[in-house]
Amino acid sequence: MARDVLLAAVIGAQGLKGAVKVKLFTETPEALAKYGPLRDARGKSYEIIACRAAKPGEAVISFAGIADRSAAEALKGAELFVSRAALPETAEEEFYHADLIGLEAQDSEGRVLGRVAAIHNYGAGDVIEITCPDGDSVLLAFTRETVPTIDIPGGRIVVAVPEDEDTDHVE
Repeated sequence: MARDVLLAAVIGAQGLKGAVKVKLFTETPEALAKYGPLRDARGKSYEIIACRAAKPGEAVISFAGIADRSAAEALKGAELFVSRAALPETAEEEFYHADLIGLEAQDSEGRVLGRVAAIHNYGAGDVIEITCPDGDSVLLAFTRETVPTIDIPGGRIVVAVPEDEDTDHVE
């Protein structure tokens, strides 16, 4: 089943002629237009007619049919996606975050901890969210130390469960 991949999120209007400022989830602003029209969560399509870099991690985009500030302001908060199939294949040891969603999370002994629900980035680095069988969620730093094994074809990741070092002794 093809998944959609989040490429940008609209953070506000830019100027009076319908441009929007977006937070990028691509390496470069130019990558946004390479994969065809973007779609929002409801499936509405947006064709990029102009794109330029803004400050790091942001870009200013103009869409066909969005010609004034009011229309641009209405897009604030919209997440913009492309189909996973539109993106290039990944190299060895590479993956898209969307490829991880739904994978089973196991500990090093093969015990099921839950499933990958999301990868977040709140500014200090990526965080992996795992939904446990009881419905609770666990957030962990998404690093090679915390997630040493990613086996997309096998449908799983291995999580190094942090141990509480203070449980062995009482002072």
